[in-house]
Amino acid sequence: MKVSKVLGLFLVLGVLICTFAGALSAEAAEGTLDKILKAGKIVIGSAPGYYPFEMMDKNGEFIGYDIDVGNAMGNALGVKVEYRQFEFAGLIPALHAGEIDILIAGMSITGKRALTVSFSNPYFETGQVLMVPKKDTETKSWKDLDKKGKKIATPQGQTSSLLAEAIIKEAEVLHFPTFPETALALVNGQIDGVIYDQPGIIVYEARHPDEVRGIHDLISLENLGIACRLNDHAMVQWMNSFLYQYIGSPAEIASRTKWMVNVIDWLKELN
Repeated sequence: MKVSKVLGLFLVLGVLICTFAGALSAEAAEGTLDKILKAGKIVIGSAPGYYPFEMMDKNGEFIGYDIDVGNAMGNALGVKVEYRQFEFAGLIPALHAGEIDILIAGMSITGKRALTVSFSNPYFETGQVLMVPKKDTETKSWKDLDKKGKKIATPQGQTSSLLAEAIIKEAEVLHFPTFPETALALVNGQIDGVIYDQPGIIVYEARHPDEVRGIHDLISLENLGIACRLNDHAMVQWMNSFLYQYIGSPAEIASRTKWMVNVIDWLKELN
C-alpha cells in the first residue's frame, strides 16, 4: 500500500475517532438534564447552616433563599425537588459521585472550583466580613486582630477560609466544620473573631444581639453560583436561562426581601 493511502486511512480513522468522541462528550454533557426530566425529579445538594441561604426549620424541612431558588427551578422544569444534606466540603464530592444532580449552597465561584465543576452565571453577590464578641468595642477591622496571640476562625472548605489564610499574617487561623460551630466558639471565648459571608453574619447578629457584633466593611466581594458536573453544557445553559428570568422577578424579590431584610420575622421558624 502506498504511503499516501496509509496516511489517508489514518486521517479518516482520526476523523471518525474525533467524531465519535465528540458525540460521547455531547451525550455526557446533556446527561444531567435528560436524567432529571426522565426521572421527574431534581436532586439538589445543600449544606444547612448557611444563614439565610439554607437552613432547617423546626420540622426538619429545608428553608432559605437557596431553597426558594431550587424550588423555582423544579417548577420551571415541571419536576419534583429533593434536597440532600451534606457538610459544605462534601458537596462537590457528592456531585462527582452522582449522589446529587446540582448543588445550591451559597458557593462562591472561584477558578479553583471551576476546574472540577461547571458554574451557572452568578445568582447572588455577597462578601466576607468580620464578627467579634459584643464586649469587644475596640476592633474596627480584621487588621486590628491580625496580631500574635489572636485567633481568627472560619468554617472549613469555604472561601472565607481561603481568604483568611491569604490575608492573616500574624494571628492564628482556625477552621471549624460549620459556621454555627465557628460562631459558638466565638461566643464561648475560644477565638477573637470570625470571617464569614455578610448575610450569615447579619442573621447571626440578629439572633444573638447581646453576644456578637458584626463589622460590615467588606473584606472581599464574591459571586455565588449554582454548580453542576464539569462541562455539562446543556445543564449550564438551562440554569443560565432560568436565572435570567428568575432573578429580579416578583418571586425572587419576595424571597430576597424575606430572607435578607425581614430577618426577625422568620427566626422563629428555625430549630
